[in-house]
Amino acid sequence: MLLVDDHAVVRLGCRRLLEQVGGMCVVAEAASGEEGYRAFVEHTPDITVLDIVLPGIGGIETLRRIVARAPGARVLMFSLHESAVFASRALQAGACGYVTKSEPPAVLIDAVRCVASGRTYLSHGVAQDLAVQSLPGHGNPVLMLTPREFEVFRLTVEGRELADIARLMSLSPKTVANHQSIVRRKLGVTTLAQAVRLAATQGMLQTVAGAPTLERAVPPYASA
Repeated sequence: MLLVDDHAVVRLGCRRLLEQVGGMCVVAEAASGEEGYRAFVEHTPDITVLDIVLPGIGGIETLRRIVARAPGARVLMFSLHESAVFASRALQAGACGYVTKSEPPAVLIDAVRCVASGRTYLSHGVAQDLAVQSLPGHGNPVLMLTPREFEVFRLTVEGRELADIARLMSLSPKTVANHQSIVRRKLGVTTLAQAVRLAATQGMLQTVAGAPTLERAVPPYASA
């Protein structure tokens, strides 16, 4: 098993919890998306427990790269975010399950066992929210974004500069700008303030430190 989380205390707690269960062994840990991907390539773990908000490339982009390399990879997302948006994006990118960090420890153990057996696992609250999202009249424009567009959107509303996003995602600034243009059109926003407001309504900013406020919103989402 591979643990990817930027908090050492969380990784230690997960390791101790899971290794107390028979048949579970953590072979590697990582504190960022880049480290997590390299560890996956090196160790090819049976299961990867992956946080969504990570330094460098985020968990969704890390997941996308893992699945692109190994389509059968079993990845369980383990996140502070209870928003159905993140869970939906993770599942669309190839995750086998989604568990929030607010759940009791036994839930994480059950989720790992479930994913190990080839099934999908969702926290109860997340499953309910996803069910509501699928009802008529509850369409969510953020769900129209591709995994890569979603990651560009997430980094943008966090206040990242275009060049920084390009570096983190290993893309050219022009490609990032093109993705931002597509995201702007799909979401119907023309300014960063509008993008941040939309992200806030989707619960995407609740754990993001230093996210831009509406009062100091700046390009790249400014109107031409």
